[in-house]
Amino acid sequence: MIDGWSNSGILDIRNFREADCDTDHYLDVAKVTGRLAVSKQAAQTLDVERLNLRKLSELEVRKQYRIKISNKLTALKILSDSENINRACETIQENIKTSAKESLGLYELKLHKPWFDENCLRILDKKKQVKMQWLQNPNQSRVYNLNTVKRETRRHFRKKEKEYLKA
Repeated sequence: MIDGWSNSGILDIRNFREADCDTDHYLDVAKVTGRLAVSKQAAQTLDVERLNLRKLSELEVRKQYRIKISNKLTALKILSDSENINRACETIQENIKTSAKESLGLYELKLHKPWFDENCLRILDKKKQVKMQWLQNPNQSRVYNLNTVKRETRRHFRKKEKEYLKA
């Protein structure tokens, strides 16, 4: 189960037979020490403004964005006769960024709302009870009941997770 090079970093291994993983295997938990190498890019936190690019799929926002860019670039053509090429490139870039911020807005991160609520907890408890009944007296009707409850819990969890990811 363990490679030879990493066996010195293992502190504790436990086997949890009562963990309900919805399988016939047992849950193994290990405490492991180890060093992780952090890349230089990951260590630096960049405060980058993200634009809400999903708004570009809306027709009105797309038109508004095109109009703002064209207005700023036409104003830039008048002023850029005597400037050098580097400065002109910087001003074009700044104009595109400001028009995108104005028309698209910034991307807001989703607040993490847990999809696993009280209803999910009740359904999981019901599945555990049905499984314990089946373990105490394994007959055909209890196997059928266990399989239907497992199917219902999987459907419910998939549905709740889809709703969470859509929001």
